[in-house]
Amino acid sequence: MNDSVLLAHGSGGRLSHELVERMFLPFLANPALNKLDDSATFEASGRLAFTTDSYVVNPVFFPGGDIGRLAVCGTVNDLAMTGARPLYLSLSAIIEEGFLISELERIVQSVKKATEEAEVSIIAGDTKVVDRGHADRLFLTTSGIGLVPPGVDISGANARPGDKVLLSGTIGDHGIAVMSQREGLRFAVTLESDCAPLNGLVRQMLEVSSRIHCLRDPTRGGLATTLNELARQSKVSMVIQEAEIPVKEEVRAACELLGLDPLHVANEGKMVAVVDRADSDRILVAMRQDPYGREAAIIGEVAEEHPGKVVMKTKLGPSRIVDMLSGELLPRIC
Repeated sequence: MNDSVLLAHGSGGRLSHELVERMFLPFLANPALNKLDDSATFEASGRLAFTTDSYVVNPVFFPGGDIGRLAVCGTVNDLAMTGARPLYLSLSAIIEEGFLISELERIVQSVKKATEEAEVSIIAGDTKVVDRGHADRLFLTTSGIGLVPPGVDISGANARPGDKVLLSGTIGDHGIAVMSQREGLRFAVTLESDCAPLNGLVRQMLEVSSRIHCLRDPTRGGLATTLNELARQSKVSMVIQEAEIPVKEEVRAACELLGLDPLHVANEGKMVAVVDRADSDRILVAMRQDPYGREAAIIGEVAEEHPGKVVMKTKLGPSRIVDMLSGELLPRIC
């Protein structure tokens, strides 16, 4: 095979088949995908969740992950935020002519590792190749299907006054890691993305309580935007405590240097949970037992006053309104 991707790899002919058979199937093989039919077939019963997303992160490799791991984790997490158990994914790749085969293989291997960790299978896919300069190296699109367990009703519209707001860990890690790699910034401590599949963490939470009302992963727009979305969907307000929001010191320092607010910086392995007050401590304990929830904290609660607003009580005492992100803070972050 050539050292880099050619336009002919997208022709549908011999080279297209070689690309799929030598680059994707050896790593992602499973009975459904191996058939190479135009559609995958599978058995499913019950209430299903479905999601789709595209990934254009720049650069495609960054500390703590790459576009392949990001694509799998992002779609798995979107399913998990409804309480669904992710089952199957599709993967579509738009590749720019000249993209190195060695780098493509590295990304597909990363996809494989992420699917194994999340216990999902990629059962359908597609590849396209575009001319040099008509894309930026590599874009990925993933879709996913999951099964929602009986009795689970998790939605951004389900928050109730008195509920507690939990956060699974430190914020801003992904956005700062990608930005530092893109801009060539150097810090004393290496900043790594938090990119991770959260379906295992959600499963542990549901094992200890059925009174989980909302789940949301604070990706683009960060924690501030996510909390505003939940407040507006549920027609309530969120009152959070600045002192309880975990932020790594190196991320905080980087944000101060770049003039950014950690509340608006993207995450790819964190989760906001709005849960019944009576079960909040039990859920917090369960979260902290998972590798991706060890730094989980209760950061606030839901209130009736000022519906649709997020209010933060600052470390100095006064309160301030926290709005969702306006404009583009960190482009091409996922």
